Amino acid sequence: MAKRGKKYQEAAAKVEHGREYSPEEAIALVKDTSFTKFDASVEVHIRLGVDPRHADQQVRDVVVLPHGLGKQVRVLVFAQGDAARAAREAGADAVADDDATIKKVGDGWLDFDVAIATPDMMGAVGRIGRVLGPRGLMPNPKGGTVVNEKDLARTIEQAKAGRVEFRLDKTGNVHVAIGKVSFEPTQLQENFSALVDAVVKAKPAAAKGIYIRSLTLCSTMGPAISVDPLKAQTVRAAA
Repeated sequence: MAKRGKKYQEAAAKVEHGREYSPEEAIALVKDTSFTKFDASVEVHIRLGVDPRHADQQVRDVVVLPHGLGKQVRVLVFAQGDAARAAREAGADAVADDDATIKKVGDGWLDFDVAIATPDMMGAVGRIGRVLGPRGLMPNPKGGTVVNEKDLARTIEQAKAGRVEFRLDKTGNVHVAIGKVSFEPTQLQENFSALVDAVVKAKPAAAKGIYIRSLTLCSTMGPAISVDPLKAQTVRAAA
């Protein structure tokens, strides 16, 4: 295992090993243990009591974080005709409404953070799925990124405001950023609570036993801080 740097070790020394903190304590500690010169992201990692090998135990949904992610979100929309015009009017950063632009994306142009598509464009989008898929940019109905024309403006607005998708990975974990270290503690707490609420609501009917097995907060490059899952859910239920 690679040896950790001095700054990381100093930050990690502030975290009590084996302790599960309350959400408020963990957020304060995340801010205190961030040592990067840039404004680090705050990340949540949740281990769920589901089996990702089974289709009826998948966890995937979207959540709109009340205070966004603290960064400019660039949105690309695959649409044609009136839908393309509606996307531009709604503030899309780019619109792929012709073969040349779609080919440009397929050739590796990825200067966007979210891709949205209308249903009639999914055939063309599917042809460049090998580029979009591995980067988590493939529009998907379950992720709320394949929408009809009347829902385009709302979806673009939400994406720019802090709408994020979460999904179970192959190891049974969910990983989501909830903002920046520079956020006020209350902003991070409200974003955190919104995420936990959404993950709980997305619990599959086939899931048995303890659903949220562990919950961890950290900043970019910072040490992991364990959060008491019961306190995280209790705080949200009382909000």
